[in-house]
Amino acid sequence: MTQKGFTLWFTGLSGSGKSTLADLVYDELKHRRGLKVEKLDGDVVRTNLSKGLGFSKEDRDINIRRIGFVCNLLTRNDVIAIASAISPYRAVRDENRALIGPDRFVEVYCEVPLEVAIERDVKGLYQKALNGEIKGFTGVDDPYEPPLNPEVHINSGRETVEESFHKIIAYLEEHGFIEPLGESGYSKEEEEAISAHLEALGYL
Repeated sequence: MTQKGFTLWFTGLSGSGKSTLADLVYDELKHRRGLKVEKLDGDVVRTNLSKGLGFSKEDRDINIRRIGFVCNLLTRNDVIAIASAISPYRAVRDENRALIGPDRFVEVYCEVPLEVAIERDVKGLYQKALNGEIKGFTGVDDPYEPPLNPEVHINSGRETVEESFHKIIAYLEEHGFIEPLGESGYSKEEEEAISAHLEALGYL
């Protein structure tokens, strides 16, 4: 199977599990399945690609467009791009979907109840926002617009990380983005190659 590039876009509030799931999917696709994959994490992008941008709506939109631009370059060159960013505004996410192509854009909405996100917040940013110490914090005094029809809907308040991870991988396999692994743990191509090699050696 020739690898087809696509973008896997994780969106959700801070503390919804985006980065954790993105890391797991990245490891699965790159290290276990040997696919070409690149990962763009929102916090990392902020310190490099979008250094100097603030948190106004305009700056947030620019940040998400920049991530989308890089994802598009990777995708059209048949690399899998995994983006993990709060990306709170629906319109800009939809812009990226249109840019990359609806058939190559997989939106993963990581839903989390606010109280659970607050519990997970080791930096205490949610509490500071609730106390008025931080302004324009997504989910508190700045809106988060959830996707209307995400390809994958994760509820990290109810699902385990393992359940969410397998839901994402199952979607990618069932819709032809990646090849399913056989019962042996190898892909169909790998199984055929191993069988051919053993047959050439006279074992089969």
